[in-house]
Amino acid sequence: MLDILCVGDAVLDIFLQIPEDNPHFDLNKEKTKLLIDYGYKIHVDDYVKEIGGNACNTAVGISRLGKKAGLCAEIGNDEFSNFILNKLSQENINTAFVSQSSNKKTSFSVSLSFKGERTLLVEHVDRDHDFNIENSSARFIYLTSLGDKWQDAYQNTLDFVKKTGSVLAFNPGTLQLDEKGRLVMEIIENSKYLFLNKQEAEKLLYGKDNNLSNEKSDIKKLLFGLKSLGAKNVIITDSGNGSFVLDETGNNYHLGIVKVNVVEKTGAGDGYNAGFISAVLNGKTIIDAMIWGTLNSASVVQKVGAQQGLLKIDELEERLGFLGDLKVKTI
Repeated sequence: MLDILCVGDAVLDIFLQIPEDNPHFDLNKEKTKLLIDYGYKIHVDDYVKEIGGNACNTAVGISRLGKKAGLCAEIGNDEFSNFILNKLSQENINTAFVSQSSNKKTSFSVSLSFKGERTLLVEHVDRDHDFNIENSSARFIYLTSLGDKWQDAYQNTLDFVKKTGSVLAFNPGTLQLDEKGRLVMEIIENSKYLFLNKQEAEKLLYGKDNNLSNEKSDIKKLLFGLKSLGAKNVIITDSGNGSFVLDETGNNYHLGIVKVNVVEKTGAGDGYNAGFISAVLNGKTIIDAMIWGTLNSASVVQKVGAQQGLLKIDELEERLGFLGDLKVKTI
């Protein structure tokens, strides 16, 4: 029996590390422009090829923390798709709900990492997302971003949750936040856990990024506004400002970050969500879940890519013994 089924995308991610002193790269910070010499063969420090996608990253993170995770995703049938399946098998991910579309390629992204920030080149292959999870035994569903034609997959997931009473955690993507229609709002109403970063939270609640201050009063208004949409527990991550939670009993919490050497930020949110959910699956409190998520996210950003830094359960338990000043505070 699965502890959790993660519904979303599985893609191939390639990460290219550009040396900061590379003479063919420059950064115009004023205009937020990455400048590259045209027509040159440019040396990179290193590259990493791994599987990715929000649902895939979270499933791998939860599996490494000792829970039985499955993935529901649609991939192609090329050689890169076989790479995805092999990696999922190595990570002990149940692939019974991973379907392969004939005559279609793998979706992929190329990340250029330069001076601590990433620039993504992304191709999303058009898919039908004709998911059927009726036969899943999972007691917990994690629903996250999908590309075009996501509505049927979202509706099927919502129907499954209503029918089975499975716990639903929701992390909407850009397309879902842009539409913000009846289906998205109904999923939020049926979610026990709603995960968003601060910009996504503002977009969902106000229709745009309001650039709210980090004052606790503003964060509390944001949390309260989102909870009024129906989710039982609202979790907001805010990069260097840490994470904030409004739980189902009305308690507001804040936890700062672990100060580490940040190599690359891809997958930091997925790492947090995986840690948080794994704690919940282990019967831990919301406070414990915030700590698990924070430790996992801090490990992810110290490595290139979304999965190299995901902790195993013994690594997490070791770090729990050295929390120092990292404490959840009531706000």
